[in-house]
Amino acid sequence: MSAEEAQLAGKRLFVCNCNKTMPLDAPALARALALPSAPPVHTMLCQRELAAFVAGAQGDLLVACTQEQRLLGDAAEEGGRAQEIRFVNIREAAGWSAEASEATPKIAALLAMAALPDPDPVPSVSYRSEGQLLITGPLDAALGWADTLHERLAVTVLATGRTNGAALPAQRTYPVYTGRLTALTGWLGSFTASWEQDNPIDLDLCTRCNACLRVCPEHAIDDSYQIDLDRCKSHRACVTACGAVGAIDFARADRTRSERFDLVLDLHRSAWFRQHQPPQGYFGAGADPVVQAKAVTELANLTGEFEKPKFVHYKASLCAHSRSQKTGCTQCIDVCSTLAIRADGDGVFVETHLCAGCGACTTVCPSGALTYTYPSAPDLGARIRTALATYTKAGGRDACLLFHAEDGRDSIARLARRGKGLPARMIPLEVHHIAAVGLDVWLAALAWGASQIAVIATGEEAPQYREALEFQMRVADTIANALGYQGAHLRVVDADDLDALWRWPRALGVRVPGSFAATADKRTTAAMALEHLAAHAPVPQQRIALPNGSPYGAIEINKDACTMCLACVGSCPESAILDNAEAPQLRFIEAKCVQCGICAATCPEHAITLIPQLDLTPTAKTPRVLNEAAIYACVKCGKPVGTQRMVEAMLDRLAAHSMWSAPGALDRLKMCADCRVVDLIQHEDSADIRLL
Repeated sequence: MSAEEAQLAGKRLFVCNCNKTMPLDAPALARALALPSAPPVHTMLCQRELAAFVAGAQGDLLVACTQEQRLLGDAAEEGGRAQEIRFVNIREAAGWSAEASEATPKIAALLAMAALPDPDPVPSVSYRSEGQLLITGPLDAALGWADTLHERLAVTVLATGRTNGAALPAQRTYPVYTGRLTALTGWLGSFTASWEQDNPIDLDLCTRCNACLRVCPEHAIDDSYQIDLDRCKSHRACVTACGAVGAIDFARADRTRSERFDLVLDLHRSAWFRQHQPPQGYFGAGADPVVQAKAVTELANLTGEFEKPKFVHYKASLCAHSRSQKTGCTQCIDVCSTLAIRADGDGVFVETHLCAGCGACTTVCPSGALTYTYPSAPDLGARIRTALATYTKAGGRDACLLFHAEDGRDSIARLARRGKGLPARMIPLEVHHIAAVGLDVWLAALAWGASQIAVIATGEEAPQYREALEFQMRVADTIANALGYQGAHLRVVDADDLDALWRWPRALGVRVPGSFAATADKRTTAAMALEHLAAHAPVPQQRIALPNGSPYGAIEINKDACTMCLACVGSCPESAILDNAEAPQLRFIEAKCVQCGICAATCPEHAITLIPQLDLTPTAKTPRVLNEAAIYACVKCGKPVGTQRMVEAMLDRLAAHSMWSAPGALDRLKMCADCRVVDLIQHEDSADIRLL
């Protein structure tokens, strides 16, 4: 019994043809899923047959309906005999299609995936909000929403720009400041805002006694208790009227304030945070009243403790970001739409409170230092293998995996409700975010038997995500076609153009599905997939040229320039470049190279060139010699001093230096350490202690 069959064996399956709107072949499903008997096909499970459902709802249930999930779930709970109930959508995903009669293998695959156990829980990231809200922007709008929210949240207003005559509230129910916002950092429960007071009247001290308004000869002060500096003629009568209160100070030295907040409502036309995904707890509502109202509705509920998954795991020892202040890979920093990743010495730092869980950083990371946890690669791989194995066992051919996030469901449903639906060979597979699935998973899926892979983009994703996905798809297709698997195997499809899937020509897939499992190490998973694809390739290859920026490749050494200083050995974060303790050799393990470029940036002779390629031969996993040098022997005793090119280069560079102008000084550089000391003692008169 296979793994997917074992999962289904302990569950009671309910299928419904939704008022006979989709054909269901129960015997074929039973054969594909190794069920002991064909499941009954219901017609109106949510209505006339609801009582039969409740009567049979005992133990673990698998229900092929999501539209009436709430109704059926409540009914099963009231029956009191169901232990666990899972729902899976076969209607929009398969049954409502122009190829519905051919969709049995896909329906079987969807049911098998739904029966798999939930992934192990992942660590969480916690937030705590006590409702301290900063509202910043034009005074009139800020005061309006502050009046709405101050009974539910601890509101502070920071008015910026001209007050335009807006009147402060008659009662001081919440703090009001004016000034220029200079800094805003943080996330839900931990924002820090700094601003500079640019008006002489400090509203925190002002008693709103109106004394300053009465004495100002230019009427430069209005009900906002701020001075219009364009009208003010510096009579300073207001300062005298304010007296001991001291709220008015034209020469204020300390203008900067900084406070902590849990939430921020930003009403400026230009949001403070410009990244695609701002921090949680920040609402850049702008000047649109409708958007402002929606933000206020959400803000009112953001008090208490909150959790989210820790989406990413970072292993610093694998990171190829930097070595010795030489920058290599910055792909995770460049792709992050929340600015959650920053350089941190030789590695990077991931601020998990800012991470939105897109997983794009893990997709572009060439070394596997960043891995996605929600779900992990092994868990996602198990779902893919189960779907493909079940689909094939049920007689399906040319399977295409259709990855989509939650926001892609509606597009699939709209296509189904128009009567066209998805092609029978396209198996939808929902993930938390489309950017979290990349080259290693796609290659593994091709090796497991998928002929093609599509990813639905809704347009809500950060633009750099699509660029990253399309580049990695280009790499995967380059490899597949070089191996003779003809056709376009991967593509990003727009959510509003799913009809394009019907026009997508089929591609050649592997004839023998792989049996390996995905691992947490992305390069290991990809290596197993590539090995399988190469072993069954219609056109065997040894090396495949790849686009620049690919995560696989070699380095080329300019032997005329290389002095064998071995700086590249120490700089390589993946230990792909090695020396040899037995001989002056520079060696290289191509399978470990991630093409980060640190070696090229470190090389003082600029003798290293990156070569993006995929070496499919066994030698890629073993050290091969890139360069070796002749030994320079001590001119006195013959012991090795260094490589000939290194010593000669040193002599050339120091020959004109005054420090080495003494008689015999340069000759000592040709000696080993012991002979150099002996020579200095023998020639004390001409010796310079600096030469020691």
